Amino acid sequence: MERGEPVLMEADGLIVDWTLMPTYNTIMSLAAGAGLLWILGLVRALRKPGEFAPEGWALTAAVLGSILTLTGAHMTLTWPLAAYFPFDNIIFGEPSLGFGVLLLAAAFLLWRRSAAITAAPDPGAHLARTARPLGIFVFGLGLAMFGIAAAGMVFQLFAAPPEEPISGAFAEYPWVEATFMSGLFALVGVGAVLFPFALRGFDSAGPKLRPVALVAGIAWGLAGLAFLLFGALNYFTHIGLIINTTA
Repeated sequence: MERGEPVLMEADGLIVDWTLMPTYNTIMSLAAGAGLLWILGLVRALRKPGEFAPEGWALTAAVLGSILTLTGAHMTLTWPLAAYFPFDNIIFGEPSLGFGVLLLAAAFLLWRRSAAITAAPDPGAHLARTARPLGIFVFGLGLAMFGIAAAGMVFQLFAAPPEEPISGAFAEYPWVEATFMSGLFALVGVGAVLFPFALRGFDSAGPKLRPVALVAGIAWGLAGLAFLLFGALNYFTHIGLIINTTA
């Protein structure tokens, strides 16, 4: 295969020039899943003031936000997957960049204002009021997640080639992985569009979360756990794909 021909179908299967297509959505999936679960953990800690240590939550958000911002920005601006999966640069790069910057903003707030947050009569209500202006952008990201989910179903995206271990077993049934991945993006979208409404009236002392906050939390919890586990699984499947498609 000549350099500049990144993908070639040969008699024995798919051959890919991986030097032309750096792939790192494995760590992006891990960080995104952990970031969604971080939000749930933060809410839980805020509702138990004795367990809330802003610095620890800030450090975690900074680590995850740095990974997502760096990889998301690179994928958004350089389109490293353009040779074979150009749409994946939009699907994975742009949401990762947006989520990463939001996590970095949360890290900055929790670190710089840790004393004021813990001294507030209701730390949860204080943070909710501070985050309320971001609700517009988060709502927009939620709509974008619905768009990605719809594209995944309509155009049968996300299907793995037969050379990829485990996921490749469904190569002849592209709707399987399209439904799974589109469902995950839709779950993230549900939580995101409900986020601005969940902030209204949020407090640390209430006996129960409001229904809108509960639904958003369940959606993000399920999606976060799935992205975390799927990202970990992809460390095996992507390594296998690279081995099976290298000339």
